[in-house]
Amino acid sequence: MEKRAKMLHDLGWEYAMIDVVTVGVSAVQTLREVCQDYRLAIHAHRAMHAAFDRNPKHGITMLVLAKIMRMIGVDQIHIGTIVGKLVGSKDEVLDIKDEITSKNILEKNLKGEQQMLSQDWTNFKPVLPISSGGLHPGLLPSVMNILGDDIGLLVSGGIHGHPQGTRSGAKAAMQAIESTMQEIPLQVYAKTHLELKQSLGKWGFRKPK
Repeated sequence: MEKRAKMLHDLGWEYAMIDVVTVGVSAVQTLREVCQDYRLAIHAHRAMHAAFDRNPKHGITMLVLAKIMRMIGVDQIHIGTIVGKLVGSKDEVLDIKDEITSKNILEKNLKGEQQMLSQDWTNFKPVLPISSGGLHPGLLPSVMNILGDDIGLLVSGGIHGHPQGTRSGAKAAMQAIESTMQEIPLQVYAKTHLELKQSLGKWGFRKPK
């Protein structure tokens, strides 16, 4: 990992992506120190997190994993999509977002099922929430209306699977973001933006399972 971080630096990249669950906490801490020397930001992917948090009878929640990663000092971390294909209720994803972005967390109990303890993060820097998993332009307004616009959106298949290819897919995603920021319905914005119209023609507003 240290060699790869150096390679990224030498090639002029600005980020290193790490599967923080699979490599383990100690490895993330080590790479955080290495990346800091190289001035590389860490994009924390959460692959395999469901092995810990999906079964309600054992394990730890993604909220705890996110808190640990904020303590270590990652710069971005996946938190879920709510409307995408990844596991995570609206309350859970919003709790994670609050935990990694707010300086002071107030204790609360949600429906008697999920509790957040109070937390003062003092000088710990916030982490950028990343929403990804089954997203396409038709779902971006729903994500942004729930999580706000101070987030990262990763759209992969929803870009590369565009009928006219990747470049048009990227344009469609940006057009969906622009229409949401301007509070214009996608169907209206699509009338004057071909790539978005083509994307909606393929995926519409369908939520992946």
